[in-house]
Amino acid sequence: MSAEKGAKVFKTKCSQCHTVEAGGPHKQGPNLHGLMGRQSGQAEGYSYSTANKESGITWTEDTLFDYLEAPKKYIKGTKMVFAGLKKPAERKDLIAYLAKATA
Repeated sequence: MSAEKGAKVFKTKCSQCHTVEAGGPHKQGPNLHGLMGRQSGQAEGYSYSTANKESGITWTEDTLFDYLEAPKKYIKGTKMVFAGLKKPAERKDLIAYLAKATA
């Protein structure tokens, strides 16, 4: 896993809709600061889908790995429009980046 490679994945595939820094704004998607260990649908001030709020998922490396492959399959009814990252290495790199950048 490479957080450096993951930063590039985030910039090209995620940053249009998400921020990671503490106090960062919500965009089309929520700010991801504090993501690891947080239950889905809980970032303060963001309007989540009911499906996301009620999914009961706690974000870990494992749950993110599965979610990022196909978000709409993992949380049916999510409003996240991203199709997903099919390559396992790309998902692992992104998760390594998110673990650092959102802490």
